Amino acid sequence: MTMTEAAGNMRETTEALVAKARAAVPVLAAHADATDQQGRLAPESLEALREAGLFELGTPVEFGGADVDLVTLVRVLSELGRACPSSAWVVSISTGTKAHFSRGFPEKVLAEVYSHPDVRWCAGSTPGQAVTVPGGVKVTGRWAYASGAEDAHWAFMAVASVGDDGVPHVGGALVPMSELAIERTWRVAGLQGTGSHTVVADGVFVPAERFFEFPLGPDGGPDFLMGRPLEVVLQAVSVTAPLAGAALGALDVVKAVVKTRKPPMTQYNSLAESASARHVFAEAEHMVTSGYDRLISLAGRIVEQWPGDDVTAVQRSSLRMEVVSILQQFLRAVDLLLDLHGSSAFALDNPLQRFWRDLNVGARHAQLSTYLTTENYGLLVTGAGGPVQVG
Repeated sequence: MTMTEAAGNMRETTEALVAKARAAVPVLAAHADATDQQGRLAPESLEALREAGLFELGTPVEFGGADVDLVTLVRVLSELGRACPSSAWVVSISTGTKAHFSRGFPEKVLAEVYSHPDVRWCAGSTPGQAVTVPGGVKVTGRWAYASGAEDAHWAFMAVASVGDDGVPHVGGALVPMSELAIERTWRVAGLQGTGSHTVVADGVFVPAERFFEFPLGPDGGPDFLMGRPLEVVLQAVSVTAPLAGAALGALDVVKAVVKTRKPPMTQYNSLAESASARHVFAEAEHMVTSGYDRLISLAGRIVEQWPGDDVTAVQRSSLRMEVVSILQQFLRAVDLLLDLHGSSAFALDNPLQRFWRDLNVGARHAQLSTYLTTENYGLLVTGAGGPVQVG
């Protein structure tokens, strides 16, 4: 196969997956309120995503998964987020967790885990405790913010143990959800439907083949990026994609009423008749659409530089700065759209307020910390020191 043919096949795969995502949108939109209120994906939404094969995105190809690049993933997740950001978020987290951590386990384990390609994972990053026992480890801990926990099949959990030398070792354990408890702790203002609850283990046995220790990085600490320096940026872009969808969804809501909605206490018959309203809408529309284009472009640059072995720390930090810059653009745009729509946008039956809540909560995810990303970049470009955060 020539490079041209391979590129053509990739484009066909991308367009097919985007079309599947678009076909699932009406179902996700129709059940977005139920997803929000129930604190987990509505059964109808879950089934629509499964039927579309969108939980297969992070599954290894040899086990029936789809080998997609970051540009394709961003397009698919943004499309889903345009209807229901919570649904898109759960797909994003499961996809990223599987794609990154599957390679830490032997083929025998993966064959068991991926008995069906649409298997779903959740994850907890704050390390629990692992105690070595014959044949494996026993794991104890609490892992908060495990998005999609109630609908996941497996949980990947970071754990720490102390060896005979007194040195702490950090690894990852893969555990069936049937062996874990879930505490419904996710009560937040936005992304309510992600069900990012707390996963609990109390002395759960994990066989040795389902546990691995993270390799050591150049600084002597655990390398959570597992030898892929751009992984931290890739994951940041992946979780931004559903939020891009939220901004696009908010734009859709206001665009649908701009010619019919009357500005309050004026003689205008519609927002479109008001010069100032047109100006605000044009500004917001451009922020959203250009922000989306920037995100696609950034994803393409990451694909070209992957896995980033020759990317400097400054370059990597600069890419993260671009992610948070795009997010700030989305946040500002949706605020403008709310100004245009007025107070009725905050009625609970108006999807605009849900897009606004989901965007604002998601933008504060640890991967997207604006102030720490800026601090890292400032330290690096001034030569004042190394980053205070991974990446």
